[in-house]
Amino acid sequence: MQKNFVLIGAAGYIAPRHLKAIREVGGDLTAAYDLNDSVGIMDSYFPDAAFFTEFEQFESEIFARRSRGERLDYVGICSPNYLHKAHMSFALRSGADAICEKPLVLHPSDLDQMIALEQETGRKINSILQLRLHPAIVALKQKVAAGPKDRIYDVDLGYFTSRGSWYHASWKGDAGKSGGIATNIGVHFYDMLSFVFGPIKSSVVHYRALDASAGYLEFEQARVRWVLSINRAHLPAHTPQGQSTHRSITIDGEEIEFSGGFTDLHTASYQGVLDGEGFGLDVVRPSIELVSDIRTGAIEPGKGEQHPDLSKVIGV
Repeated sequence: MQKNFVLIGAAGYIAPRHLKAIREVGGDLTAAYDLNDSVGIMDSYFPDAAFFTEFEQFESEIFARRSRGERLDYVGICSPNYLHKAHMSFALRSGADAICEKPLVLHPSDLDQMIALEQETGRKINSILQLRLHPAIVALKQKVAAGPKDRIYDVDLGYFTSRGSWYHASWKGDAGKSGGIATNIGVHFYDMLSFVFGPIKSSVVHYRALDASAGYLEFEQARVRWVLSINRAHLPAHTPQGQSTHRSITIDGEEIEFSGGFTDLHTASYQGVLDGEGFGLDVVRPSIELVSDIRTGAIEPGKGEQHPDLSKVIGV
């Protein structure tokens, strides 16, 4: 039976991946919502889907359909981070399961409320954690699992993705709405690291600012030095000329290449949900707790090992 979807956040950057995924898993998008009306991309996927720019009208339509006995199976959510909780609540109270972008919520206590709502409604929340499905990451996890259980790997994670002044003027630049750099950009990396190397044991924050963050993590089988930045001036000196992004993950000095292969990961994520293999609240909790600690914990630059590119960030 074809599954019926609606999408919240249809004008956002990541929305086309959700539209593509819904179509490729054989679903039908019946309605979509966004404050902005730049959603012409919908014509390439679901030209007949209803579209709303006011949430009240969107909500009214969805509940009217429900009263007529029309089935809604899933609500895709790719709205701003601080709205995820409200939109997941809407999905479950609409009688649908939620498929939500990361970070699922901003605070660990939000997860407790979502668990209670799942129990109340009998519906389920699923998180998009596409790195867990990336072939290179899956292969790395298998390699670590096949190796000695007491081996500790040394990992360096550096992610520099330049953003213009628009970033700070948008909700993404407001830590109260995005959760800050470590949450908005780093959460899927932290989840990936725990997926590969086991549970988090400790975390130290070396640096925290509006445009960058850095620290040191210990997982069951890894020591991780990390740095994240959206400031173009922080790009490492070894970044190729003209390149505005530098992403590097090394394990025991060996570079892990996973820049490609992202095209179909949302489709794989959606298919996993339809197959009953989605990533639920229990899977998400460790990374949400970690980014909350990074956001609020003490800054201790002298504790743990610093990422080698942090000196450039601090020196700017």
